[in-house]
Amino acid sequence: MNGARTSVSAALSPFRWNKSVSRTFSALLFSLSMVVPLTAAPPVTKDTLRIYFVDVEGGQATLFITPAKESLLIDTGWPGHEGRDAERIVAAAKDAGITKIDYVLITHFHTDHVGGVPQLAARIPINAFIDHGDNRESTDEATVQGWNAYQKVLESKKYRRISLKPGDTLPARGMQGVVVSSDGALIEHPLPSASAENAACKDTTSYPGDQTENARSLGTVITFGKLRILDLGDLTSDKEMGLVCPQNKLGKIDIYIVSHHGWSQSGSPALLNAIGPRVAIMDNGAKKGGSPSTWDSIEKSPNLVNLWQLHFSDEGGAAHNVPAEFIANVEGPDTGKYLKLTAWPDGKFEVFNFRTQQTKRYPAK
Repeated sequence: MNGARTSVSAALSPFRWNKSVSRTFSALLFSLSMVVPLTAAPPVTKDTLRIYFVDVEGGQATLFITPAKESLLIDTGWPGHEGRDAERIVAAAKDAGITKIDYVLITHFHTDHVGGVPQLAARIPINAFIDHGDNRESTDEATVQGWNAYQKVLESKKYRRISLKPGDTLPARGMQGVVVSSDGALIEHPLPSASAENAACKDTTSYPGDQTENARSLGTVITFGKLRILDLGDLTSDKEMGLVCPQNKLGKIDIYIVSHHGWSQSGSPALLNAIGPRVAIMDNGAKKGGSPSTWDSIEKSPNLVNLWQLHFSDEGGAAHNVPAEFIANVEGPDTGKYLKLTAWPDGKFEVFNFRTQQTKRYPAK
């Protein structure tokens, strides 16, 4: 309003300031003040979907809270670090007003995704775990350790375990989620309204087959009202081709949770062209993820309005990082700030940066 007062005062300066002018001025200011609520943030109501992108330093931990008050956590971050990642997840849950997590979905059994399970289970009640089936990467010691620790937690309290395959649906009430990749398999048929041919496939190169747990990631398309969200875990580019080439089986996406922390093994141009996200959110760390080639593919994708990052990427450097207002953690000491997305069924949503305390709003299409 300061700017409005200055401009109005300047416009009235040729006139003698009297009671009539004063009344006119006051009336104008009142009229302007009545416009302000139109640009304010929509109130958070029982009809919103909230998503917390928790900073686990280059791992993943994405917490969904549905209007039905059910919660789904995708991955749990790293082990160790004196329970750092588990504490950050619990802090996000507390901010969201929940005291338990209904479902913890483990995309795959690499340590930056499953490693935090024991520490998290010790800090907050969990109802059930979702995964793609058993670990297939038996030659990597860290992966085997993460898998064994996960199995020990499952057995300790007899947690319910749900293993899903492509085409299955997520059990969380209040949003719809369909599995599009799991244990190396992909959906065979396009999702509804997602059968267009992908023109970018004509110029794509072939990718070597990935033999690690990454290629077995449990990937999902989550729908909330008119909004569509894609999370493929660390699914690699060779598997992405089966989802978007030659036919786009996924359709257009509003919010893309950037695969593999923005590393170059995932996030191919063909995928980005097919899904054409409006907003992409990258759960990278300062020293992990944010490869320049992947960053470029996201920035060049059709329909993109903004890319958000959990960290400034050292690998990306000055040329391949978004402006600071779109980064939760800039260069410097670790602060563990996170991003929060709030969505409404009509398709509008907003992203809140806990570091800057600022919100960016996106209208419904």
